Amino acid sequence: MAQLVDEHITLINTMSGTVLDRAGVKAKFDVFPEQIIDYLALVGDSSDNIPGIDKVGPKTAAKWLNTYGTLDGLLAHVAEIPGKVGENLRAGLAILELSRQLATIRTDLALPLDHLELKRREADPAKLREIYGALELRTLLLQLESAAQARALDSAGAAGGAAANTLTVASGVAIGPGVVVAAELAIPVPSDPQAAALASLPRDYETLLDEAGLERWCEALAGAELFAFDTETTSLDYMRTEIVGISFCIEPGRAAYVPLAHDYPGAPVQLERTHVLERLRPLLEDPNRGKLGQHLKFDMHVLENYGIALKGQRFDTMLESYILNSTATRHDMDSMAERYLGLRTIHFEDLCGKGAKQIGFNQVGVEQAAEYSAEDADVTMRLHRALWPRLEQYPALAQLYRDIEQPLVPVLQRMERHGVLIDRDMLLAQSGELLVRMREFEALAHREAGTVFNIESPKQLQQILFEKLQLPVMRKTPSGTPSTAEDVLEELAASFALPRLILEYRGLAKLRSTYTEKLPEQINPVTQRVHTSYHQAVAATGRLSSTDPNLQNIPIRKPEGRRIRQAFIAAPGYRLLAADYSQIELRIMAHLSGDEGLLRAFAEDRDIHQATAAEVFGVALEQVSSDQRRSAKAINFGLIYGMSAFGLARQLGVPRAAAQSYVDLYFARYPGVRRYMEATREQARQDGFVETVFGRRLFLPEIRSRNRAMQQYAERSAINAPMQGTAADIIKRAMISVDQWCRETQAPARLIMQVHDELVLEVREDFLEQARAALGERMSGAAYLAVPLKVEVGSGMNWDQAH
Repeated sequence: MAQLVDEHITLINTMSGTVLDRAGVKAKFDVFPEQIIDYLALVGDSSDNIPGIDKVGPKTAAKWLNTYGTLDGLLAHVAEIPGKVGENLRAGLAILELSRQLATIRTDLALPLDHLELKRREADPAKLREIYGALELRTLLLQLESAAQARALDSAGAAGGAAANTLTVASGVAIGPGVVVAAELAIPVPSDPQAAALASLPRDYETLLDEAGLERWCEALAGAELFAFDTETTSLDYMRTEIVGISFCIEPGRAAYVPLAHDYPGAPVQLERTHVLERLRPLLEDPNRGKLGQHLKFDMHVLENYGIALKGQRFDTMLESYILNSTATRHDMDSMAERYLGLRTIHFEDLCGKGAKQIGFNQVGVEQAAEYSAEDADVTMRLHRALWPRLEQYPALAQLYRDIEQPLVPVLQRMERHGVLIDRDMLLAQSGELLVRMREFEALAHREAGTVFNIESPKQLQQILFEKLQLPVMRKTPSGTPSTAEDVLEELAASFALPRLILEYRGLAKLRSTYTEKLPEQINPVTQRVHTSYHQAVAATGRLSSTDPNLQNIPIRKPEGRRIRQAFIAAPGYRLLAADYSQIELRIMAHLSGDEGLLRAFAEDRDIHQATAAEVFGVALEQVSSDQRRSAKAINFGLIYGMSAFGLARQLGVPRAAAQSYVDLYFARYPGVRRYMEATREQARQDGFVETVFGRRLFLPEIRSRNRAMQQYAERSAINAPMQGTAADIIKRAMISVDQWCRETQAPARLIMQVHDELVLEVREDFLEQARAALGERMSGAAYLAVPLKVEVGSGMNWDQAH
């Protein structure tokens, strides 16, 4: 905005109250308002996607403009600019004009209105509703409807002060005497006629407080081909939570809530919890009676806390949405209800509040809880009726759901339930050792900086690195200050000692805070194990993720990270058995590309990196040096992740021309890989998605973007996603198979962890060899590709030994 400042216009900072006139702009930016556009073209602005010139910061840009006056004046002397920054300027000439256009605020547009017509008037709700609906501006639409409801409530309050107390209503949420807020706001009805019909169904919700009502609903559930249910609990800790109530739905619009443990003052008398659960047990444990839920794995845990083993899980709306399009929306019920049904549901925070003032669900009024929970079960049923027909339109997706995602739910639940044994004392000892190492690196950093500073303060770090030591500014934060982010420090660490020391300190600090300090706190006091949560509907590629603790991100490249794995131990009399797919994504690349060279190398069980080095560098296998194998490994993995020759050059520490020649040689030796990549990119541009071997679709909307950077990222994803997604499908199939073997043979072995391409079992010592053979066989047989799947199996007292 500073470019607009002149003798008539000043710039006001409404946060600080300061005013910038022409002199103020010069004082702040060291350039005048008329130079701001050229200044921004050079510096760039990531928040507005203005590229700028690499490594040109505010001081350099201001110095140039003060010397040459304008960008055009600078360009007239571009050959005279010395050093690396001059090279960057000359290399970026092609982008400068675009940057200048993007930085320019247009002030010359024809406006078909005079200033009087722009005077603010009363809003036209009907017109706004039409615009918000057409543009799918749901938040603004909700605000519009909320304002309309508030006006209606004001009118109702003025007219109906003596209205009767209505606490339970079928069509909305009661919030006071005679006042009902409609639960379904006027969000645009989806274009899908079936979804629109489901969204508009009336509601018939019941609160079951007596035996007769419970019995009537049990009979209805027994006669239903499929019913939805949802548990309300005291917390999200699945090992310790308690049931507060349970809701059911047998058809869209018809649902009931059974309150069991609402214990606030004045709460109505409720049916006894143990009695209700025992009455429901035959229905919930019947494998022939279909169950439907939203995130059923959590409900399975909740019921198991009361000795009920849920069976007959047929559908999970979270997984249906995820398979239909993993990137289209969040897969929580509230988000899906808005996207697929056009419904605004009652949110948990609407009842319980947020933050420190949030109350437990047991403190929520039964009437409000009944409306909320019955709606959950009802909307789950409506979502299933909307989503499953869509999945069935694509047989591969429906099969993916039936064969992989839904059968995996009980497998994950059993893994979570069993948990992993942790050596608390070992972790606490490691934590102390890490702290000592951190202090050593902190002292070295202070010595290198020549002063004492807070190594964990980004602000002080900026001052030391970029003001005191004058290190080059690689990137800026949105506020315009030099960035001290991890990737920036890694780039600086290649040339300077202090960033390298800071990275070492940060790595140790992260290990300590995330694992050695936190893991002991996460040990369950009853089981003495850590119970993670595996998430199926997060990663777009189908990969599982885990939280509390996150088992996927324990670093293993350095000894300190590997030592944390030593604290994951087997119970007395047992061993850990770890099996890892060898180079699975490269094998999938060989399968998908059909390249003869890759297929031959894997079929002959050759070291693929050595084989690639022999092909690329034109030497015999036995003559491949360690450096050549390292380069080939970087090429193999780099290309499937879309690495450019520039990125490869940085990784290998060679000139860009040399890296480009490696890439060219690779494609010359493996022409099928190049053909596959080109065909995949083109197919992705046509379809908007790519597929795994098992039909999982990975949507890439950015591949048609006019933003070249976003388009290139999508093109790289188009190459890698089928490999990552297929690897994810294979490990899931292996988990289902291994779990089935454990249960059918009643083997003294349990699946306890899944990390990347690895499965970990806890196995009784005398059964180790049988389990090793079965595990290798089940994993290698999880898929049949054009090349064999290779599985490496190890065992030990702890995870590090077994890996």
